Amino acid sequence: MTLITTPFNAKTTAAEILAGVDLTGRRIIVTGGTSGIGLETVRALRGAGAEVTVASRNPAGDGRALDLSDPGSVRSFVAGWSGPVHAIVANAGIMALPDRQVAANGWELQLATNFLGHFALITGLHDNLRQAGDARVVTVSSGAQLREPFDFDDPHFERRPYDPWVAYAQSKTADVLLAVGIARRWAGDGIAANAFEPGYVHTGLQRHLDDGTKRAMGILDDEGNLLTPGYFTTPEQGAATAVLLAASPLMAGVTGRYFAHDNQEAEVVPGGPDVMTGVAAWSVDPSAADRLWDYALEAGLE
Repeated sequence: MTLITTPFNAKTTAAEILAGVDLTGRRIIVTGGTSGIGLETVRALRGAGAEVTVASRNPAGDGRALDLSDPGSVRSFVAGWSGPVHAIVANAGIMALPDRQVAANGWELQLATNFLGHFALITGLHDNLRQAGDARVVTVSSGAQLREPFDFDDPHFERRPYDPWVAYAQSKTADVLLAVGIARRWAGDGIAANAFEPGYVHTGLQRHLDDGTKRAMGILDDEGNLLTPGYFTTPEQGAATAVLLAASPLMAGVTGRYFAHDNQEAEVVPGGPDVMTGVAAWSVDPSAADRLWDYALEAGLE
């Protein structure tokens, strides 16, 4: 399979991706669109004329309430929606909770928020996506998917020791598998789905990191000042691949792929602790995507 390339790079901003693109009449949902990469995704899409609904736990203005860790909240959001949805950007997420927490339905909280809530939202709006005729779903993953496959034996750390980064990595693998699952099932409905990693960006996602971890990452000095290493990008640049996949004409008909933060499709590689780039084979495994889809349907939506 030939990798898809674009004329953009890691420094391209979301607004530059959509330069000259008219999204008038397109209705798009962005979860977690009140700050960070999500906010810049919303700004770029609205700047191109789209009607964007921001779904978040604490909505402002014309936003709508959505708590992805609460199945009842997701059902309420779905029930309150009418008409087509042209794109869903599954952006909201949490990272590296220091202690194991569970949602009301018993799911580990990172997995419940990052994956299950989006699964419930997207599947709940399947008919609305189909109405659009050419809808797109974008799941925001992470390079962390290279670290851990989805653990079907103990996804909620009920028996194995809880590890904040293993839990996060597993949830980000699940986000890629979600896009693969949609691509396998809904192509005939005119619905495309792709996943991407935004790279390293200073956002609220890092709020659970302790100072030692931040120093190890090179983003905090000894005096407690925030640093921005050269490998970091801005929120405007981190949002670029989101809008590329959600709205760029260049991505028409593209589905089931994974893109890196440089706006190019990533190569499938073996995952592991020393692998730094690409998408892990376990993250795009069709059989794992099917198994996860069935698991979510059976275990997660009540």
